Amino acid sequence: MSPAADAATRTARRSTRFVAWVRAWRAGLVPFDELADEIAADEEHLVADAPGTWTDVPLPHGLPIFAKLHPDEIRLVLPVPGDPRGLPGPGDLTGAALLAGEAVMTPSFGVVPEVRRHTSGSGVEFSTVLWRVHEAPEHRQVFQMGAAEAEAQLTAALGEATARLTRLDVAQWKPELAGALQALRRPESAETLPPGFDPRSRRLFARASVLDQVLALAETSAPGGAVNGYEAQQRDEALRPLTAACRQALVAACNSPLRP
Repeated sequence: MSPAADAATRTARRSTRFVAWVRAWRAGLVPFDELADEIAADEEHLVADAPGTWTDVPLPHGLPIFAKLHPDEIRLVLPVPGDPRGLPGPGDLTGAALLAGEAVMTPSFGVVPEVRRHTSGSGVEFSTVLWRVHEAPEHRQVFQMGAAEAEAQLTAALGEATARLTRLDVAQWKPELAGALQALRRPESAETLPPGFDPRSRRLFARASVLDQVLALAETSAPGGAVNGYEAQQRDEALRPLTAACRQALVAACNSPLRP
């Protein structure tokens, strides 16, 4: 994988870590004291609008809102315009989740991350993640695909996308994308799930986490000069099913049943 593609695969969606570790805590598999550090990694995380609070609070002070929930009541949602599965009807929560592209859902509330960019006086850039709590009374969770089916769908979508991109000669005008997709046939990733998730879910999460970042690279990098509008459209059409399969894989992995 090229340096550009490798750099784009270093950060997983924040809600995937949030859901996985909070679910493992509620299953009694990890201690509460480790929870905030595992979710936040090297970033500053705050919680806004948590019940009983009057201002933004540090992440450890906001996590107890999940204390009475069963692990299966805490779900990852990765919505996009046209596919808001897992969200309630129109409202602030759904709008914020669609804008962020991710959310944590429970039967009574949802939590959506807002990333705030800052620059220090010395010019160092850093981020603060604000998890905003939204009420969602009597929210009903929807049926989701299992890890086995999601893994098969992802493998098929990856094979088809790679074949189409090869026919489009994507390596000529976006070598980092072509190289990254080929590397994904070896599902190696530093991203992992906490205790309690089975090997299939772990493998699926590792592979989909890398792929999610590769696809983000494909979306944000401007095409080279050799690409015209038609070729860019063909590339986007080739990647669209793979993007959907990747989102479904992350959801299936993070929401999969936990084992002691």
